[in-house]
Amino acid sequence: MKNFLFVCCLAAALQSPLVAWAEKADRGKPMNIEADNLDHDELKQLSIFTGKVVATKGSLVLRGARLEVLQDPEGYQYGLLIAEPGKKAFYRQKREGLDEWMEGEGERIEYDSRADRVTLINRAEIRRFRGTVLNDDITGQRIVYENLTDQFTVDGKQAGNKPSAESSGRVRAVLTPRKKDEAGK
Repeated sequence: MKNFLFVCCLAAALQSPLVAWAEKADRGKPMNIEADNLDHDELKQLSIFTGKVVATKGSLVLRGARLEVLQDPEGYQYGLLIAEPGKKAFYRQKREGLDEWMEGEGERIEYDSRADRVTLINRAEIRRFRGTVLNDDITGQRIVYENLTDQFTVDGKQAGNKPSAESSGRVRAVLTPRKKDEAGK
């Protein structure tokens, strides 16, 4: 029973690194995680979910093959979501107060709740939907989103490597202008 309560508390804490994209209502909702396996080390404060991992909390959705969560003594979580070979891990969440959704994919998705940062790595892509319409679509090898400042950087090349056969080594972006009535929001 003690381990079950710990896993529930840990799962609820997973949402915190993504609060800038998050709807405020998501914070009070329970986190539901489905996976084929869970390996938890109480001493290291490390939980590893494997096998078709799906985590939801309100509007937040995370999907991948493996989710590793480490919690430091101050309660901050550091996570790593890894895709199945040849596929991408997935992230989606509604933006606060807007009819907008952010989605991201990459072979790896890292998050750091202390810095409030999300990093999409290898074949990375981030998309903004206004309602159900795709408005912005950006790809690169590494995308770092700083939630506190609502800024991101995109690198077209893998660190220290030449572009892969799947990548030109260039950042690609399609940015749709906002309508005049949306610009002030």
